[in-house]
Amino acid sequence: MTACNTTPPPLRHTHRGFTLIEVMITVAIIGILAAVALPSYTDYIRRGKLQEGFADMATARVKMEQYYQDFRNYGTAGDDCPPQSGLSPAGKYFTYTCKVGATDQTYLITASGKDDITGYEFTVNQSNAQATTKFKNVAVAKACWITKASETCN
Repeated sequence: MTACNTTPPPLRHTHRGFTLIEVMITVAIIGILAAVALPSYTDYIRRGKLQEGFADMATARVKMEQYYQDFRNYGTAGDDCPPQSGLSPAGKYFTYTCKVGATDQTYLITASGKDDITGYEFTVNQSNAQATTKFKNVAVAKACWITKASETCN
């Protein structure tokens, strides 16, 4: 009779889960993607907030022109614009001022950023001359409303 070997073969230990190196590589990749994506995302959000100022100033400009059609002036020279301009002093992201010029035939509407878009300032006048006077806390003199960091006119 032959002897039968009844001992089982040795078991292989299989490891489950991730090694530390694999986890570190994954975290590094996510960190790199976040470093690239986050500035783009915040710039995108900021550009969306700037649109409030542009829209409110355009609306006030139209109302000022309607006022001019009725009274043949923009208000009392040197004063704030008349209430009919419809411009509220404070919006969600901007504060607004509107001044009638030295003659009653001109005006200047200014939108200044507040809260997280402080440091942005835009203007428009009776000739629809749009200008950026401050962008990202830097004084600029552009004859348009700048929206992108490249500071080029649209």
